[in-house]
Amino acid sequence: MTDQEPAVAGPYGRLLELYERAVPQVYGYLLPRCGSMAEAEDLTAEVFFAAVRRPPDELNIAWLMAVARNKLVDHWRRDERDRHRLAALAAEGPAKVDPWETHLDNARAHQVLVGLGGHHRAALTLRYLDGLPVPAVAQHLGRTVHATEALLTRARQAFRRAYEEGNADA
Repeated sequence: MTDQEPAVAGPYGRLLELYERAVPQVYGYLLPRCGSMAEAEDLTAEVFFAAVRRPPDELNIAWLMAVARNKLVDHWRRDERDRHRLAALAAEGPAKVDPWETHLDNARAHQVLVGLGGHHRAALTLRYLDGLPVPAVAQHLGRTVHATEALLTRARQAFRRAYEEGNADA
């Protein structure tokens, strides 16, 4: 193999070559705008996930940078929605919040969520972290609303059980 030949032949070799050239630019664009390395890494991954869905001959760095900008705007919108939700919850007062949920340790909750089965993790993430209504969660998961409500009930029970078992060890 010469220096001119890609390590992987065909369209995937072209995609890998573009990836190697573009990652520093995409990540470098996102990092100062995101606020954290983890967010920049997640958004960079989303950009390249979008690229995998396109024919490799249609991809270039300009297209990837446009996708990065769009992903960043979507990220900012999600953050803004989350801030509004938190402000609305704060305005409602603590009486509206389940006391069990107010005592969650964020790191422990994340660890428990990651440990759940994929279907439970997906349902809880879409519903409670992304803030989607149940019909939208159902649509994303390819389920009926009724089946999604049942899944969410089981997922909440599994989460609570795993969280409480973990706290008993602490």
